[in-house]
Amino acid sequence: MAALLCAAMVVVALQTAAAAEKKHTAAAQDPGFFVSIGRWFDRQADSFKSTFGGARSTVEEFGHEAGVAASSTVDSAKHAAKDAAENAADAVGRLPSARLVSGYEKCRIAPNGAPNCAAAADAICRTKGFKTGSSVDMTSAEVCPPKIYLAGRSSGPGCHSETFVSSALCR
Repeated sequence: MAALLCAAMVVVALQTAAAAEKKHTAAAQDPGFFVSIGRWFDRQADSFKSTFGGARSTVEEFGHEAGVAASSTVDSAKHAAKDAAENAADAVGRLPSARLVSGYEKCRIAPNGAPNCAAAADAICRTKGFKTGSSVDMTSAEVCPPKIYLAGRSSGPGCHSETFVSSALCR
């Protein structure tokens, strides 16, 4: 009986040791409530970092592309401005030696009663050393005899319109 009791005690001791070891292993595998929460926060932080890391690279790529687009736009604008300036210089260079001059020359009346200012523009240009010209600006005025003005009127019988060339493009 003592052998049986001894054997039973060995079995109980072995079971107790196995149970204790099982408890110790389970405790090592079950980290506890706070450790689990800590791991959850770590996983969320990693997820957050990867999401915003991707967003950051997208924003950086967008910024790079915007810079490239702005640079090409500025280059295009520079080339367009340069081309426009060259075209304007070419156009001015193709103009014959023309100049705008001021003067005061009365226009003759044509047979139809309208003013003919071509001869007046040529006359202004010849006084400035050019050969021909065309009128650019004309002035019309009502011309009356002095007695009309002395009577305090600005129009009436004996008054007529006169047209003058005041600017001409001379060549």
